[in-house]
Amino acid sequence: MKMKENSNGNSTAAARSPLIDRFGRRHNSLRISVTDRCNIRCFYCMPDGPVEFLPRNELLSFEEIHRVAVIAARAGIDQVRITGGEPLVRRDVWRLVEMLRAIPSISDLAMTTNGTLLRREAVLLKKAGLDRLNISLDSVRREVFERITRRDELHQVLDGITAARQAGFENIRINAVSIAGLTEPDVVPLASFCKQANLHLRFIEFMPLDADGEWQANQVLTGASVRKQIEDHFGPLVANPSADPHQPATDFSFPDCGTKIGFINSVSQPFCSSCNRLRLTAEGQLRNCLFSTAETDIRSLLRGDADDNAIYQALAESVSEKKLGHGIDQPGFAPPPRAMYQIGG
Repeated sequence: MKMKENSNGNSTAAARSPLIDRFGRRHNSLRISVTDRCNIRCFYCMPDGPVEFLPRNELLSFEEIHRVAVIAARAGIDQVRITGGEPLVRRDVWRLVEMLRAIPSISDLAMTTNGTLLRREAVLLKKAGLDRLNISLDSVRREVFERITRRDELHQVLDGITAARQAGFENIRINAVSIAGLTEPDVVPLASFCKQANLHLRFIEFMPLDADGEWQANQVLTGASVRKQIEDHFGPLVANPSADPHQPATDFSFPDCGTKIGFINSVSQPFCSSCNRLRLTAEGQLRNCLFSTAETDIRSLLRGDADDNAIYQALAESVSEKKLGHGIDQPGFAPPPRAMYQIGG
């Protein structure tokens, strides 16, 4: 009789074959959503009206997430990012950080958050072992922030950034979605704010992941356009070669200081050829691409008494089925049936 293999964080656990797709891309990054709930309503992610969120019993427990992470780590996953929805609305999410931090081969543990709850959570997250924070902030103008998020909470995000720095987070990135016809006037003020505060700013092109399905290609404010605005105001940016060939951003620094500024041109200049990411949704569905229309049900394996090898095989098969690119720039592209908050950022 075959004995069931149990996951744990022990570094002596047997390694598995790396997760390499048919195009030779090695996957070492796992994004884990812990909830589809959020306390703001950004129009590029969430619907405006009432939202039916997942029942609590359908979400993966911290223990289930940890088990998947351990199995993935044995197969070469060494970068993990906790996402949502808004991950900080999940009670005691610092406990999950602590559990993931205990996996020896995970070298980079990060979180993406809207920042509104950081003032109360930053110290706990730092003590639990979180390495980095990405904070969503599309504008430092109150009226534009409210138009995008449908909430008047800019001050809470700014307070959260301050709290994170006071807690000891040194590596803080600001993520700003660029939307044509809306955020052009916010580019320079946001860049000035991040430059003065020495925050690493990244502009992200608007992608077709909005819950209302109203995205149009002409709403994409390209990274090239944003960069021109920045350079017209601050002068030519200095290129920063990346040590990580898989990172989605092209990074620069301001000409008169070392503060970084980057551009994630996911629509106008897809970086699919170097993609190394997998995504696990809050209810345990594995996605090999943000824009995938297919998912692998990991939760049923976890709750069906499958052994670790079966879960590893599900990861490997998902990776093997990954397409060459997301296809946004191709004729016939169809957005995924799920919005960003349901997938995980």
